[in-house]
Amino acid sequence: RTIRVWLKRDSGQYWPSIYHTMSSPCSAMAYHHDSRRIFVGQDNGAIMEFHISEDFNKMNFVKTYPAHQNRVSAITFCLTSEWVISTGHDKCISWMCTRSGSMLGRHYFTSWASCLQYDHETRYAFVGDYSGQITLLKLEQNTCSVITTLKGHEGSINSLWWDPVQRLLFSGASDNSIIMWDIGGRKGRTLLLQGHHDKVQAICYIQLTRQLVSCSADGGIAVWNMDISREEAPQWLESDSCQKCEQPFFWNIKQMWDTKTLGLRQHHCRKCGQAVCGKCSTKRSSYPIMGFEFQVRVCDSCFDSIKDEDRTSLATFHEGKHNISHMSMDISRGLMVTCGSDRIVKIWDMTPVVGCSLATGFSSR
Repeated sequence: RTIRVWLKRDSGQYWPSIYHTMSSPCSAMAYHHDSRRIFVGQDNGAIMEFHISEDFNKMNFVKTYPAHQNRVSAITFCLTSEWVISTGHDKCISWMCTRSGSMLGRHYFTSWASCLQYDHETRYAFVGDYSGQITLLKLEQNTCSVITTLKGHEGSINSLWWDPVQRLLFSGASDNSIIMWDIGGRKGRTLLLQGHHDKVQAICYIQLTRQLVSCSADGGIAVWNMDISREEAPQWLESDSCQKCEQPFFWNIKQMWDTKTLGLRQHHCRKCGQAVCGKCSTKRSSYPIMGFEFQVRVCDSCFDSIKDEDRTSLATFHEGKHNISHMSMDISRGLMVTCGSDRIVKIWDMTPVVGCSLATGFSSR
């Protein structure tokens, strides 16, 4: 139930300069660096605003926002419109005026709203939920409109990252995968990235170096090279029989009867998307250009077409050594903070990994 501000002392150790106890467990937080305003969401649905002093040794309470009826899951603050926007486990997104503290609007979903990204220029809000769906909303002063919904994950959305420059949306989910949605291209192009063995909890896209940093619940940290032309994973094709050997699948009663054969189980080649049987897809291969960093099922003909150089990894993987539940990056200094269910906060120097001096924009690669 506490919020703390940690300062680095001359000894190199971090010690809390502010220690404030809240009335309810804290579930989400947003900090606005320029105005030193901090918004803390709680399990009871309220959001509390504080103002931090210049020396970071004092925190003054500003006001409480009755934003939700259940746990607050994500918060963002827009200085130009003076809005605090939040999502919660009451299945809604709300936006409130920070000047008056009054509610401006709400929009409800069919599932818990789990994460949020906001485009300040267009007032577009991206909301991920526990059903695996992402909803794009246009927020107005007292109303909103649904622009579109994005469906591609097979598990709840845990994290979102919006890049307003390239107009790309990245989503990480409990199906262990990441999807890049090309919003600006308007072609519906999506890239699938699979390199984690547990649910993806946090993501951050570094626009300067075209790299994506992702963290998972098992402590895995991945840095993806997005500065290359990747291939879009194919849609899985449906068929009543193997598209290689034409043997019937087990639900194809007529062909099984006609050929006096037992039906086979259906699989899919990750490279071509064809429906194949187990005998025609005996091989496994990685295919990083399509986002498959570990070995997946491919049909035998696709396996033969994949060269050794095609298997060269396009991501680097690192061990966080704790369950990572949240991550935040200070891109200007190349620092990353992770915290986990072990109640430990770790600060990482990411400059050797991302391969550049982020403060100057000079790439050493």
